[in-house]
Amino acid sequence: MPARSKKQQMAAGAALAAKRGERKKSSLKGASKKMAESMSEKQ
Repeated sequence: MPARSKKQQMAAGAALAAKRGERKKSSLKGASKKMAESMSEKQ
């Protein structure tokens, strides 16, 4: 499901940064934390 709102886009960006190792996974909260656990880098 594509991110539609600004908040969804920001959460997806934070999750992707954590997946790539650019951001600590421990810094994620709420939706971005769940996204990081469930999505692949391609998504």
